[in-house]
Amino acid sequence: MAELKITLVKSTIGAIPKHKKTVQALGLKKLNSSVVRPNNAATLGMVNQVKHLVKVEEI
Repeated sequence: MAELKITLVKSTIGAIPKHKKTVQALGLKKLNSSVVRPNNAATLGMVNQVKHLVKVEEI
């Protein structure tokens, strides 16, 4: 199973609260921080919700 490297590239200041919680649930805290998550339906759904705030790379 492949993994995804997710990087926060835009601040959550001014974002709606649901998007802030999604970014937090992904494990992203600061700008330009990165996490590695499994490539599954749950992760892809979360990334799709905040696609304007994050950059995704397949590892």
